[in-house]
Amino acid sequence: MAARSVRRLGSGLSLGGSLCFRGCPRVFSTAAQQRSTGDECGPEDPHDEPKHPLSDCAIKHKAIKLEEQVRDLTERYRKALADSENVRRRTQKFVEDAKLFGIQSFCRDLVEVADILEKTTESAAEEAEPSNPNPTLKKIYEGLSLIEAKLQSVFAKHGLQKMNPVGGRYDPYDHEIVCHVPAEGMQPGTIALVTQDGYKLHGRTIRHALVGVAVESQE
Repeated sequence: MAARSVRRLGSGLSLGGSLCFRGCPRVFSTAAQQRSTGDECGPEDPHDEPKHPLSDCAIKHKAIKLEEQVRDLTERYRKALADSENVRRRTQKFVEDAKLFGIQSFCRDLVEVADILEKTTESAAEEAEPSNPNPTLKKIYEGLSLIEAKLQSVFAKHGLQKMNPVGGRYDPYDHEIVCHVPAEGMQPGTIALVTQDGYKLHGRTIRHALVGVAVESQE
């Protein structure tokens, strides 16, 4: 009788470790299943807890640092903008100067031709005096005068002008002294005569005038 009861009890045990009687539903689970269920129902993950907000002092400190960075970046931007504007102005000035003074070398050579023409015109004027009845010389003089006037007009059109320093003060940037003359009716240090004309291109001296400066006469 006892052996029969043991066999019935053994047949009630399943292979998974669960105890179940014949014809009855499962009443309880194994210890392993209980441990697994307990793990799933454990406390929440500490990483999921909400973080504490920053304190007012930390927020103010961070705001101050951000303001300093903004000021620093603004100052750098202003300096970069000023530098780029200076570069733009210098480049524009360089381009304008290149346009104005690109013919500077050409003008230096051309004023030498003007010197020859002026001297030739003066010589023709001396020969074509009223006492000389030669009409050819008179026509040559008139033609040379017209050419000289036209040449000076072209010079003025392109910003090239002849200096007229007689009676003015000596300026080392515009004049070159070649002699000294007694000051007769002129202030010492003023220009008394010009041996070679000087020229300026748009206000810039491209050839110095060769002048004689008046000095006090020594008795």
